This record gives sequence, C-alpha cells and structure tokens, in this order.
Amino acid sequence: MKKKYVILSASIIVVLCVAMASWGRLWPRTGVKIVKQPPLQTDIDSIAVWKKERKMAVFSHRRLLKTYHISLGGHPVGPKHFEGDNKTPEGTYHIDGKNPGSGYHKSLGISYPSKRDIEFARKAGKHTGGDVKIHGLPNNWAKEKLARIAADWTLGCIALKNDEVDELYIHCKVGTPIVIMP
Repeated sequence: MKKKYVILSASIIVVLCVAMASWGRLWPRTGVKIVKQPPLQTDIDSIAVWKKERKMAVFSHRRLLKTYHISLGGHPVGPKHFEGDNKTPEGTYHIDGKNPGSGYHKSLGISYPSKRDIEFARKAGKHTGGDVKIHGLPNNWAKEKLARIAADWTLGCIALKNDEVDELYIHCKVGTPIVIMP
C-alpha cells in the first residue's frame, strides 16, 4: 500500500510541474486574471495545492481539469505542526471523508495528521491538531462578510466558494490523494 502511494505521489508531482508551467499564462505574478472555467464533467483522481499562489488544481488521469483560488489559515507560511498554529499542512495526504452537513457549507476531510506529523509534534511535546478540511463559507456568515473570501481566514483549512465546494463534493471520492505544497 505504501509503495502505491509513493508511485502515485511521484506521478502527481510530474503532472503538477507541467501544470505550473502552463499557469504563467493564467496567473502572471503581476496579479490574478479571472478566467471563466467550465464546470467539471468528470471525477477527479488527484488534487494539488500551492499555498503561496493560493491555487488548487484538480486532475483526472494526469490531465488538468480545473483550478481554483483558495483561502488558507490565518498564518499560512510554513507547514502545520501544532494545534492552534493557524497553518495549513504541507505534504501528501488523501481525502478521508465527506460531510454534506458541515458548518462550512460542505466539506471534504484531509487525512492530516500523518504519522510523520504526529511524531514531529510528540517530540516537541505538543498536539498536532486535526480536523483539516476543504470547505466552503461558514453557514452563519452574513453577505457583508463574504468579502473575506479573498483573505486567509481559516484555522488551517482550505476554503473555496460554496459553488466550488459543491462541484468538488460531487466529483471527488474518499481516498483521492492531495498534495499540499508551500
């Protein structure tokens, strides 16, 4: 099983390098260009996140299907190590659950913490935290607060607009690998 994830992770990294090379046309360093993308028509089999660029990409059979602008934890630089650090994890994980009744519209669970994450926190005498998700906006937010989606506001989760989470929820299966990079 471990060998399968290593091979899958290596494949994802190759695809991600190709995708990043093509993104220069979509998101130049000078700013974000809004590009209307068609809705997903097929299931995804891998997810990649680039925290620095605030981008998530979804793939099927190594083919880039769609990209999303994301919001992260309030202190997103660096990997998540401890509970309450407001950081989003970095590494290879998988989608470990789906919740249609989330307090944040809908959510997809991320398998943080890994054994490596747990060991790191244990050596520091701290807790890893957990409950990291890909989710939408809080159900109780008033419309005037929706402007915050452009900022990093989660406690370490990956946030999307509600319609984007709806799309992922339909086309993402439990077990789908997700690679989260700095």
